[in-house]
Amino acid sequence: MISSSYARLRARTFWAAAIAYSLYYVCRMTLSVVKKPLIDNDILSAGELGIIGSAMLVVYAFGKFVNGFIADYCNVRRFMTTGLIVSALANLVMGAIGLLHGALGLSSALTMVCFAVMWGFNGWTQSMGAPAGIVSLSRWFPLSSRGIYYSIFCGTPYLGKFISFITTGLIVGWAGWEYGFFFAAAAGLVGAIIAGTLVCDTPESEGLPSVQELSGEEKKKTDTLPTREIQKLVFRHPGIWVMALSSAFVYIAQYAISGWGVLFLQEAKDFSLAKASQAIAFSEAFGILGTVTAGWLSDKVFRGNRVKPVLISGILSCISLALFLFCGGGLIMNILYVSVFSLSIGVLYCIVAGLMALDIVPRKATGAALGIVGISSYIAAGIQDVASGFLIQGHTSFTPVAVFWLTACILAFVLPVIGWNKMKINVQ
Repeated sequence: MISSSYARLRARTFWAAAIAYSLYYVCRMTLSVVKKPLIDNDILSAGELGIIGSAMLVVYAFGKFVNGFIADYCNVRRFMTTGLIVSALANLVMGAIGLLHGALGLSSALTMVCFAVMWGFNGWTQSMGAPAGIVSLSRWFPLSSRGIYYSIFCGTPYLGKFISFITTGLIVGWAGWEYGFFFAAAAGLVGAIIAGTLVCDTPESEGLPSVQELSGEEKKKTDTLPTREIQKLVFRHPGIWVMALSSAFVYIAQYAISGWGVLFLQEAKDFSLAKASQAIAFSEAFGILGTVTAGWLSDKVFRGNRVKPVLISGILSCISLALFLFCGGGLIMNILYVSVFSLSIGVLYCIVAGLMALDIVPRKATGAALGIVGISSYIAAGIQDVASGFLIQGHTSFTPVAVFWLTACILAFVLPVIGWNKMKINVQ
């Protein structure tokens, strides 16, 4: 009876959290879809869009660090639901600002400031999603299956991006860029309802034994320590900070294509908004495949070896990114290039930015580990957004920014491959 109830509630919690987190990303990717209309209508420049995007990512970085530590103590259902509701409201306000810009003739400077403030605010609420989801995984799943379920959860951002690029792109093309934000707000509210009604906090909160008791896991010495003490151990662990740096380069490469890929195809290869959005959307679908298979590859195929899949996928991501950035071709070829990139960078994202860090920390501090890796990753992603915007704006070709993106992709897999044997000395 206990095992059947546990299995039912665990499955319900996992899939509800996964769907809700995918809709977090619908609320996060709106700006990436509407960049071209904003530039073409002289509302904002590429440099200003880079600053706005960076505002969200930098705030998100600090939010993920703080909320990662907080989530270890929190009711994850309430935490995840609150973040989605407020993120939806931020998108709603930005859509309203867009309508006011046209109706009242707001200046571009005022629009830019309002967008930066609201997008930064959205960044903080966005940072509540991942910690809640990952802490929920650690509370409901044993170590023996964590890699597989973590990789599935890591695929949900790609699902959210796919929905955003396809649906938001169509809505923007049909009704105007302001309505892209209204669609994202509606999607966020749907996700909040799902999380608020279906996610369960812990097995204990449902009258069940803990996951350690149910799975028969051997207790470690850190299990008896207070959460705060374990978090201190994790914070001082040098391996976590090396993984944080490695993850930063993963995020630079990943967010470069997610954030600027549509504009790159429009400007460098003369794609229409519809075709450019479709190409990036299809690539995000392959990103789902990459993250979902990452845990299975490392747990089953390579028997817990994290380095081999990182090395293989890292080389593949660099080759496909170079083809996308420096070769021509029509829609099909560019979908192929960027889809292979998303597939392989998805493996890196799951293992480097997640599993490797979680492998070396106790269960009670998974939120803290995610926070440390997250702050480095998203500060880097924010710097990338500003640097990319000004590299695009200040040059007649995309070559300088393409070199920047490709260099980050190389470092993303070289650092963890070289240092993993020293980093995996853990604090469990």
